[in-house]
Amino acid sequence: MSGALTLVELGGPLAAAAGGAAFARAKAPAIYWSAIGLPVTAARFAATYGSTMDACGLTVTPSRLRVLMLRATTRREIRPVPPRVRRLWPTATGLRVRLRLAPGQEPADVAASAERLRHAWGVHGVHVSVIKPGVVELRMVGFDVLRRVRMPRRLPSGPMVVPVALREDGTAYVRDYRRVPHGLNLGATQSGKSVFIRNLVKGLAPHEVALVGIDCKWGVELSPFTPRLSALAIDPDQAAEILDVLVAEMEGRYELIRHHQGIDADVADEDITSDLWGLPAKVRPVPLVLLVDEVAELFLVATSKDEKRRDHMVTQLIRLAQLGRAAGIYLEICGQRFGSELGKGATMLRAQLSGRVVHRVNDKPTAEMGLGDIAPEAVIAATSIPPETPGVAVAGDSSGGWCRIRTPELSLADAARACRETAHLVPDLPALARFRPHLPAATELADARPLARHCPATS
Repeated sequence: MSGALTLVELGGPLAAAAGGAAFARAKAPAIYWSAIGLPVTAARFAATYGSTMDACGLTVTPSRLRVLMLRATTRREIRPVPPRVRRLWPTATGLRVRLRLAPGQEPADVAASAERLRHAWGVHGVHVSVIKPGVVELRMVGFDVLRRVRMPRRLPSGPMVVPVALREDGTAYVRDYRRVPHGLNLGATQSGKSVFIRNLVKGLAPHEVALVGIDCKWGVELSPFTPRLSALAIDPDQAAEILDVLVAEMEGRYELIRHHQGIDADVADEDITSDLWGLPAKVRPVPLVLLVDEVAELFLVATSKDEKRRDHMVTQLIRLAQLGRAAGIYLEICGQRFGSELGKGATMLRAQLSGRVVHRVNDKPTAEMGLGDIAPEAVIAATSIPPETPGVAVAGDSSGGWCRIRTPELSLADAARACRETAHLVPDLPALARFRPHLPAATELADARPLARHCPATS
């Protein structure tokens, strides 16, 4: 009897602890990782590092000097040398290890073994990034951070730097317009593309920037952001006019930049610049971001007149994409479908959009159009996004790198509220004043009447 009582006294707490750990792992993976997963993974890494690297082929023959020293000081067996661990530190989502590669190794060797390292150390994922020549960083992720998005506490900041999503390695995906000036955002209905735009607009709203929207779906996507927009086009005719104004604005900014390139004798050498950000702050125009929702609507034509307008709009878009960066004009092109069959200029426009984000799409050619020219292996990842995970996307850039990301859930009301709170930051751009969307006053909203009267059903 006493043995049974002892078993109950010991087994009860153990069973409760095991059940609590299982519950935390399923419902609160971050807590489970901090309490259990991190210590276990760190211990496993320390105990098996050398043998794991040897099994993955990430070791090299020791140098002759090292062999002579070992033979002179010890009787240990001469074993291959793995990369040296320079730093190891925990994070809220995983473990980071900085390695100094041995002579003759390259980062591609470590990246090719990432999947084997993941299984060896029992983590959700291992991601390899290059810090500097000869130094790489292993970012181990303890759980699926994209299942429930929680942005890091410390986010990158700076002029035209907007964190918009979470990467699969637990870091923030940042839209840095000064580094990657133009972007292409593709995704089918209910894929999370609109949420990406909301996060982008909310992140840009507090910055000193002009936002211009082209939404040929009668403005239903971008109209909630009108308090923060400097201009909005809701049909192709208005879009053509705005594009002409933006090209003229770009040409005027180039004239200003050329004026400060040392042509005048009173301009100091340190003030000579080749882009907008090198201008003195007192004369520097505000940067401008053009948001184009459903770009396919700009390519569609029904008559010969529409075709001339289409060709003109596409030409202006391509000019802005090719020359706008130095003038501080950036493009964010969005759409459900994007392919060469849209018409002349589609492929040329795509080539200028170096930042690519592809959500779940309805056809493989759209994914290939977005990612095929920079990271062909990312096309498979983009076409395998399940419908029950909205917001998940594959992000790539012209360097060939790509990763999975997911945008945090953001309601349209919250994004519109952020635009209203920052409406006072809308810059004064006289050329775009006639395209500024009308903001109805509170009295107009109160006097508005529905078009149809609601009649309750009666028995």
